[in-house]
Amino acid sequence: IWQTQLSVARLALDNAGIAPQDISGIGITNQRETVLLWNRSTGEPIHNAIVWQDRRTSTHCQSLLEAGQEGLVRERTGLVLDPYFSASKIHWLLRNIPRAMEAAQAGELAMGTIDTWLLWNLTGGQCHATDHSNASRTLLYNLHTQDWDDELLAIWDIPREVLPAIVDSSGICAEATAFGGSGIPIAGIAGDQQAALFGQACFLPGMAKCTYGTGCFILMNIGEKPLSSPSRLLSTVAWSVDGVTEYALEGSVFMGGATIQWLRDGLGIIQSVPDVEPLARQVEDSGGIAFVPAFTGLGAPHWDPTARASIQGMTRGTNRAHVARAALESITLQVSDVVEAMAKDGCLELKEIRVDGGASANTLLMQLQAGLLGVPLFRPAQKESTALGAACLAGLATKVWPDKQSISTRWQPEAKFLPEMPPEIICSLRERWSAAVRRSMEWPAT
Repeated sequence: IWQTQLSVARLALDNAGIAPQDISGIGITNQRETVLLWNRSTGEPIHNAIVWQDRRTSTHCQSLLEAGQEGLVRERTGLVLDPYFSASKIHWLLRNIPRAMEAAQAGELAMGTIDTWLLWNLTGGQCHATDHSNASRTLLYNLHTQDWDDELLAIWDIPREVLPAIVDSSGICAEATAFGGSGIPIAGIAGDQQAALFGQACFLPGMAKCTYGTGCFILMNIGEKPLSSPSRLLSTVAWSVDGVTEYALEGSVFMGGATIQWLRDGLGIIQSVPDVEPLARQVEDSGGIAFVPAFTGLGAPHWDPTARASIQGMTRGTNRAHVARAALESITLQVSDVVEAMAKDGCLELKEIRVDGGASANTLLMQLQAGLLGVPLFRPAQKESTALGAACLAGLATKVWPDKQSISTRWQPEAKFLPEMPPEIICSLRERWSAAVRRSMEWPAT
């Protein structure tokens, strides 16, 4: 990861014909819950990174649930006890790598999500830090004190010595020396979904975005106070700017674009991801089938790590076009579950959603989504909202932009998708989906 980022950054400088000293600031954004441990002296990881989708810690999370720890965890962190988050992955590394716990307690190891790993390497090991948005995804961060929580550390048996410092999402925290010269200010850090929320200029409470990437992530700005979600959505830090922390309510769908990748790599019914749209358009509907892509369990609002993927309702008339369309429907139905849960939790009524990510280029997917949600979707001219958000956070700190309003005025929609799905079709899709989800949950272990 470090080598690819370094080489791409150098290539970008070459292609732009500029020198490192011409850069005002660097923004970092990252897959949030992916985590690793490395030796502070050598900078070498002690094991492979464990990615956010990894479910190896399901049993340990279940044991904590059975021990009655979820109430404390939810109240302090705004999250749920699920393998998705970083703490159980760190626990696994410390328990399964020889001498890892001993080295951690001696202060020899550093822990980090990928932002921290990149920051460490950009600064030659001089800065071990993360921002509030990434810290809030670890199950170790207290939303109310905005710091690491000793009681949570004790639950996971993680020594405080391995943890990074926590800094603002927008603010100069170090200088990158990896490009030579006097160093470039590192001025922005945010987890990918929070960066996308910032890049979409969702600066007011009630504004929301959905990123259609590997997974789908729906975030709504809820202002300067975290919100407890009866529907088990996540309260998370959106960003911290000038010492002021704002929060978001989030629903995480584990299999978004990854579902289409499975059609390509697992079933082989398409040659490339863009092929799914023309294939799905060959049929008017999914032929009565429901596709629940619970390959890594179900995220919000179901939170069932034991759920498994299924395609239900097939007949001899089912063909690959029906499966392709059902796959697209499955993405929109998962997002609709999250938005419905947000409404139940008493959030501000959604009047629109700003969309981004690779799969947002799929026009049929966006049309289906607008129809199911009953609100307009706006796709921005700059679809890479995550990278844009990281750049805006850095630019805000280095005065490229004087304030958030100047960033907001730059945001422009490229396409608008209006809700046009008949109510009876919405009802049929939702009923079939709900029945299929119930049958996919609590799948027996093999």
